[in-house]
Amino acid sequence: MNELAGKHIVLGLSGGIACYKAAELCRALIKQGASVQVVMTEAAERFMTPVTMQALSGRPVFSSQWDARTAGGVDNNMPHINLSREADAILVAPASADFMAKLLHGRADDLLSLMCLARPLERVPLILAPAMNREMWVHPATQRNVAQLRADGTTVLDVGAGEQACGETGDGRMLEPAELLDDIVAFFQPKALAGRRVLVTAGPTFEPIDPVRGITNHSSGKMGFAIAHAAWEAGAQVTLIAGPVTLPTPRGVRRLDVTTALQMRDAAEAEALQADVFIATAAVADWRPAQAADQKIKKDGQGTPPPMVFTENPDILAGLAASPRGRSGALYCVGFAAETDNLQAHAQAKRARKGVPLLVANHGPSAFGQDDNQLYLVDEQGVHPWPRDSKRALARRLVAEVARRLPPNS
Repeated sequence: MNELAGKHIVLGLSGGIACYKAAELCRALIKQGASVQVVMTEAAERFMTPVTMQALSGRPVFSSQWDARTAGGVDNNMPHINLSREADAILVAPASADFMAKLLHGRADDLLSLMCLARPLERVPLILAPAMNREMWVHPATQRNVAQLRADGTTVLDVGAGEQACGETGDGRMLEPAELLDDIVAFFQPKALAGRRVLVTAGPTFEPIDPVRGITNHSSGKMGFAIAHAAWEAGAQVTLIAGPVTLPTPRGVRRLDVTTALQMRDAAEAEALQADVFIATAAVADWRPAQAADQKIKKDGQGTPPPMVFTENPDILAGLAASPRGRSGALYCVGFAAETDNLQAHAQAKRARKGVPLLVANHGPSAFGQDDNQLYLVDEQGVHPWPRDSKRALARRLVAEVARRLPPNS
């Protein structure tokens, strides 16, 4: 997907060993459709050559406010003005402790800091990706600077934790290029769920028969994980309750792993007490063995299956929709239905049975494990089909639709 198509990013590099990550970040931004103009400080050029960044960005690299080359299509010897005017955002990655302190005080003694100060505040946002030693990061002066920069309207991204080039371990690493790309893509998404708390269930449940066997449903979890990611992009605080899947946790999302339907129900009921929206995409097993065997059940050699008693699992969605918060509308519940036949009729009946304002249906066999899907929104007005699209695009569209249907945020 060209997530950043049409966006022009000024990528600034200040001094630090994390400059090596900026090369991969530049390439990742371009692969997502952005154009990138690199601006480097003199200190950054000690860690990464302008030639490398020019080759990756496909544009001349600027580093001096006295550079007389044409910048931004204007030949007036003012690159600090011209380069910032065409930008959709200025991203400084890495942003050193010294560079952030300089920005805080409005100092502008090199091209990059000049650009940050001279940019039109109302239309060219500034995004900083800090990178420094762990002691520098936790120093009160740095934390004061970060807090004030944020108060001034600058977006200061989180830092990573782990081994540092100096040999120490802790917070202060610049985020990895893939994490930064996620943050930049999310930055440009509408914040329709800002201030909301969203709870998502995803993946299958697994009901043990014995220590090595169990009952489960088809589900890769991809749709639910995409919805959790899209809700985070839209500004929500997101909790994802995941059944047994192998997908990585979406950036910015709090994840709780469960196995059985009863575990998922308990987690969902606890988390729903604070949620504004519950989106139930999980494929919860309808039944479970009444009693799981302690040891592996052996075949008897006669082809006779062992006797087994099943009990019905709780309906998590219907239960939360019928809860006091669900009935009052304080918890807006959205259901999912994977059907194989008579999709629209079955989906309408399921929405009524579960008592939810919105149900999303799809044809299960054509969606399981795929990266794309076709959704049908079912509400009291009827069935509304959406064209087949990537699950990520559909997740964003669904999140926007849910946000539109929510009551005003108090």
